[in-house]
Amino acid sequence: MTAESAPTAGAVRARVNDRSFAWNGEASTATAAWFARGLGARLLAAGYDEHDSPKPDVHLVLHHVDPDRPRPYRRKAAPTFVVAVVALSEPPEDVLRAGYPMLVRALANLCVLVSEGPHGRAAHFVTLEQGTYPVETGAAGDDEFFEAVFARIEPLAMSTLVIANEFRTDLPRELWDGDEQTRQICRAGACLDALNLLPAPFPVEEILPPRDLRHVKLLYGLGGLSYGNLSARHAGAQESEIGPEFWMSASGVDKAELRVVGEHVLFVRGYDPAHDSMILSVPPNVTPKRVSVDAIEHWNIYREHPDVGAIVHIHAWMEGVSATEVNYPCGTLELAEAVAGLVRAAPDPSHAIVGQRNHGLTITGPSLDEIFERIDGKIVRNVPMD
Repeated sequence: MTAESAPTAGAVRARVNDRSFAWNGEASTATAAWFARGLGARLLAAGYDEHDSPKPDVHLVLHHVDPDRPRPYRRKAAPTFVVAVVALSEPPEDVLRAGYPMLVRALANLCVLVSEGPHGRAAHFVTLEQGTYPVETGAAGDDEFFEAVFARIEPLAMSTLVIANEFRTDLPRELWDGDEQTRQICRAGACLDALNLLPAPFPVEEILPPRDLRHVKLLYGLGGLSYGNLSARHAGAQESEIGPEFWMSASGVDKAELRVVGEHVLFVRGYDPAHDSMILSVPPNVTPKRVSVDAIEHWNIYREHPDVGAIVHIHAWMEGVSATEVNYPCGTLELAEAVAGLVRAAPDPSHAIVGQRNHGLTITGPSLDEIFERIDGKIVRNVPMD
């Protein structure tokens, strides 16, 4: 089996102008028009080139979305970063429930709900990872407002996705039915279920029609949206030129039932930086699922810390943890490097608990069993948003 037919991030990056933007659609309200003028001016001031229409080589597309009739923007390449701009008549009572359906129906990477409120105009951000945070004008004025909006969008838009998978049907026969590490992953998935951390509140397959769901899978490397992922270093793995070897849960599968090798649990052989892709070994008798988009993050940690035997990512929180400063999208090199930096700075990187701002926790340990024993009774389900 060869690499998937979808273009990889590395293959298309050369065709994308990294500092260009375009608007798609028309502003439907005065507030939306104000937001478009202000953000457009700030992008021009930062050296971005504006295009009249969102051509395939435009890097940042700002997509006006009618909240009553949201339409998708179907990009041609994954490195095109799409921001859905939704004008609301008033600030949303529940930002996530108002914005998340708009985000996925628009096929966007980020959604911004723009509204006029009692304290001025506001932009409420909603990420694909279900993070939310506001930027408000208040007494600061428009210039400071759009500077803050730009500071939120620009690092995300310029990040590098590593979501492509290259499948090789070379998994050794003795691993087709898994090993002790895959059994630990299965037990850990059941623990996630017992902790009431499954499933995601917005299953993407219930929001999108089949055509757009297929588009999302190709663009984001997602088989669906579900909470958490798990990995365990392969016992006796040899370091190779493409990095550490480990088992990891697949994307968009039921984490409470991680049983089938190649479908529910993947064997990660390493990372190919030339094509920004993860290399997976699978049995020849399965149709494989994609590995979790966080595979590049786990690969970074395993490569740097040989004593780390397992990693858990959960959408939950613990008080007092260090957290990333920027809400980078999952599956990006930038998030992987930010999390790896926090693990590196921890007193004991092999037993670290670090946060991803507005998103969740990454936890390292010698084994998955040890991690769940260590965090038992200490986590809270609500991730703080700021």
